[in-house]
Amino acid sequence: MRKGKNILIIDDDDDLVEALTTLLEAKEYTVIRASNGKEGIELLKETSPDLILLDIMMDSIDEGITVARDIKRNKNWKHIPIIGMSAINNELPCEIDSDSEMFPVDRFLEKPVSPDTLIKEVERFIKK
Repeated sequence: MRKGKNILIIDDDDDLVEALTTLLEAKEYTVIRASNGKEGIELLKETSPDLILLDIMMDSIDEGITVARDIKRNKNWKHIPIIGMSAINNELPCEIDSDSEMFPVDRFLEKPVSPDTLIKEVERFIKK
């Protein structure tokens, strides 16, 4: 039922990306991987993901925020749901959440994310 549904993961944590890939592929999603925002934007130009899983802190502390803004400002990509994921709230004295101005994602999940929660949120945005 999920065949043909593509998920782009933009995250610099190789171990997490590998675990997410295994989890999502077991649910029959196709996973496209990018290790930073620049690579993620390049892959967006070449592919059409149904959903993006996006980390905030990569090469810079707010790289994911910049990438989310770029995606949502682009007429060809703004319809793609983004699930932002980060442990930033545990590491900095600030509170990040889904916010159309600061971090324009469709859902924000605090890392670590349980596999059940992640699959539930993915399925919420990708219709079976």
